[in-house]
Amino acid sequence: MNTSTHAIRAIQIIGLLLVIGVSSTLARQANGSLLGQVKDQSGAVVINANVILKNASGREWKTATGREGQYLFDGLPAGDYRLQISAKGFNDYQNNEIKLEAARRQTVDVSLQVIVREQVTIGERGNLSTDPDNNASGLVLRGSDLSVLPDDPNDLAAVLREFAGAAAGPDGVEITVEGFSGVRRLPGRQQIAEIRINQNPFTAEYDRIGFGRIDIRLNPTTEEFHGGGEFYFTDESLNSRNPFVSNRAPYQVRNFFGSLSGPLVAKRASFYAAVAREAFDANSIVNATILDDALQVTPFSRAILVPSRQLYSDFRVDLKANQNNNLTFNYQYLPTRSESDGIENFSLPSRGYDTRNLTHIFRTLVTSVLGPNLVNQSRFQYIWNRTRLSNTNTMPTIEVLQAFTGGGPLINNDRTTTNRLELQDNMTYGVGHRTLRFGARLRWVKIIDISPYNFNGTYTFAGGSAPVLGQNGQIVTGPNGQPLLTEINSLERYRRTLFFQRQGLTPAEINARGGGASQFSIAAGNPEIGVTQFDVGGYAQYDWRLSHSFNLGMGLRYENQSNIDSNMNFAPRISFAWAPGVNDQTQPKTVIRGGAGVFYLRFNEVLTLQTRQFGGVTQQQFIVNDPAILGFFPAVPPLNVFQNFGVPQTIKVAQPGLSAPYSYQASLSIERQLPRRTTFSATFLKARYIHLLRSRNINAPLPGTFDPDDPASAVRPIAGSGNIFSFESGGWLNQTQLILHLNTRLHPKVSFFSTYTLNRSRSDTNGSTWFPANSYDLADEYGRSNLDVRHRISFGGSFSLPWDMTLNPLVIARSGLPFNITTGRDTNGDTVFNERPALATDLSKPGVINTRFGAFDPNPAPGQRLVPINYAAGPAFLIVNLRAAKTFRLGPRPAAKENQGNSNSKPERPYSLTLSVAAQNLFNRNNPAVPIGNLLSPFFGQSVASATDAGASNPNNNRRINLSLNFSF
Repeated sequence: MNTSTHAIRAIQIIGLLLVIGVSSTLARQANGSLLGQVKDQSGAVVINANVILKNASGREWKTATGREGQYLFDGLPAGDYRLQISAKGFNDYQNNEIKLEAARRQTVDVSLQVIVREQVTIGERGNLSTDPDNNASGLVLRGSDLSVLPDDPNDLAAVLREFAGAAAGPDGVEITVEGFSGVRRLPGRQQIAEIRINQNPFTAEYDRIGFGRIDIRLNPTTEEFHGGGEFYFTDESLNSRNPFVSNRAPYQVRNFFGSLSGPLVAKRASFYAAVAREAFDANSIVNATILDDALQVTPFSRAILVPSRQLYSDFRVDLKANQNNNLTFNYQYLPTRSESDGIENFSLPSRGYDTRNLTHIFRTLVTSVLGPNLVNQSRFQYIWNRTRLSNTNTMPTIEVLQAFTGGGPLINNDRTTTNRLELQDNMTYGVGHRTLRFGARLRWVKIIDISPYNFNGTYTFAGGSAPVLGQNGQIVTGPNGQPLLTEINSLERYRRTLFFQRQGLTPAEINARGGGASQFSIAAGNPEIGVTQFDVGGYAQYDWRLSHSFNLGMGLRYENQSNIDSNMNFAPRISFAWAPGVNDQTQPKTVIRGGAGVFYLRFNEVLTLQTRQFGGVTQQQFIVNDPAILGFFPAVPPLNVFQNFGVPQTIKVAQPGLSAPYSYQASLSIERQLPRRTTFSATFLKARYIHLLRSRNINAPLPGTFDPDDPASAVRPIAGSGNIFSFESGGWLNQTQLILHLNTRLHPKVSFFSTYTLNRSRSDTNGSTWFPANSYDLADEYGRSNLDVRHRISFGGSFSLPWDMTLNPLVIARSGLPFNITTGRDTNGDTVFNERPALATDLSKPGVINTRFGAFDPNPAPGQRLVPINYAAGPAFLIVNLRAAKTFRLGPRPAAKENQGNSNSKPERPYSLTLSVAAQNLFNRNNPAVPIGNLLSPFFGQSVASATDAGASNPNNNRRINLSLNFSF
């Protein structure tokens, strides 16, 4: 039975269940209903508050507020009711005077009063539920919990990705802000009201699985004036040096943030405005090996100043048009500029360029109550972005593989304008214990790209076999009169080229002595290209609480996109949550959850753009290894040379009939309530990805026909054509994970969370730009995936101390990242330097290379098994961050107000001043990046930079101390 048959049957079954479920509720609509929204004093919605409704006879209904702080009771008989609402950190609310009439809807909005200084909620500690949005394996950060996060938006994104773990799959995590995708830059920590990670994994509302989804909600507008400002500062004098460079370049960060929220029209309209000005005088780290003027090998290790300036502005208005309609208008203005981009790792300062970026974002959100049980929410987003890259260096790029990259940058005054449009509409129909959600999303993008990329050309030098040279540069011969051969690295080949050029030798003589470039590439033609692409998705999700102990969810999603021909993209999903032994009088102590579903990935518009840029019509691209053309080094050959030599173009195409990648996902978890408001969950997750993208040269030389010493010997399947790089959807991946999650609040002032993930991932592709070592034999390509990080652990917490002091630790650790071991040579003529060696079986064989990872044979015999992909692993990673803060309460204490609940707490003073000290990588641990895997690189097996994940900020320094001063009212 094929996939489409499964999808059709799934549609029929789900459709029947939906009809039965909805039909069974029609008879209840004559009764009354009660709905409302729960907020705190500042206007922020309160999620997962416990809501209890009782009638005069003592019958009780229970629910919890949803993602918008809303609650709903439907099918209620007319009569008198008592409403009770409770949430951690707030006074209880009680209303004994609710009168419901038949066939009428009544709205009761509630504002809860804070009884502690900060709301502390990580997940839903001590409150297990079978609600699909309340899985204990998820993570919710709000209030003081947000203080565990870094201040810098880039570091913040890295930490959130680490929290999400590897469950997101090959496309990585998905971050949404206020429900919108396509986030270009995260808002600052000060602007965030709540972050939800890994929630409701199998709902059909989203195209991606919930594991790996990060939802960010911003601070709401308020009906009273609230605001604040913050100054954030760090300097090189406060920080330790980066361990991979000897100099300390100037480094300073000065960030200013201010916000104000308040009423525009009393009880009708309110606003929120925030502006952040960020000045980064940061560093890029170059760690390379070059040749000095005397052609002596010289280390080049230096920190380079990279200044950048950013402005982040956010203006938002909330309008209550009438009792049933709320509108939100949002505009963001984001200009940025930076200098000396493109300088890092092996790239020398000569390759730097400047970047100018301007983004306008327009958003609207409309929430409408269309009936007693029906709520509609519509979202609109438009993003306009223009990026300019500029440089004055028109030299060709010189790439000496894994030694250094010099010359000019590949970019040459690029201009890119991008228009993005997103439309969403979601309808929620809820009656009693049944909820039906359905909706659709349309995304459209148009890119106009003027990109003279590599128009100045690139010379590549690789290692390989070369004759042994004497002290005077003459070839050393053996007893038989033939040259003695040895393996040289890329830097030695480059040195020989320069040395013999100075001696006045011809290109042929230089090649005979082991010099000369290995490859030259250049592009030409019309640099302007455009692409338009859209994708659409529609869904229906039915959640049915069959009893107090069992919740069933069923959903179906359909997706499609332009620029590929893949139409049968149906994605059925099902999930359940069961709390054994629970009735309407008890709270769950154990919840068992499970789910399964199909999830589709997209063929990105950037890939479509590349196929049009390098399709051989608008632009021409040449990649050559002909010694006659390589002999022009260091000059750039004129284009008529390629025509005279009959050099065919290199083009990029998309495989005809390319399919949308998709995955089968299934999980089973157990959640357990432990003593002292602690919850534990264990989740087993299994995933299989089909039709993953990869690249392949479908016109590579036939096996055995290419001689590196005679490139003209190559025989290609399509005679007269050059390389044809094809995007294919033939890859696959298998992933198995065990995720352990612990949330606890031992005390009102002590809370923390911890997650451990055991992961195993195997694949035959590492992404759309991944080429197999042999285009004609993929048997050796299945192995360890780049997602195969075996162990991950994260720990974060909030500790409130006396005198308004807080501590927020964050610990993140993981196993080493996998990486490939390659020969650093192109021995099959596909122009990709990714051949892998074999494990040596004869240590006496010439050319065998002994390393700490094993002994490798870079010249394997035909049929000899190659080293598996991602054979080696880099060093483990550990970072400890700590934030300490002291708050001063200022201003006269307001008079106590009559409260709905009972509380002995005193009203807070109206102003607060908070001093914070945040240490990133507190113990100054050196966390090296992935080592170099090129066997012929001078750096093989070594890390040339520090790891940058998890907000380590290591490109600039190893340990960083950040100071901030925050004022709020």
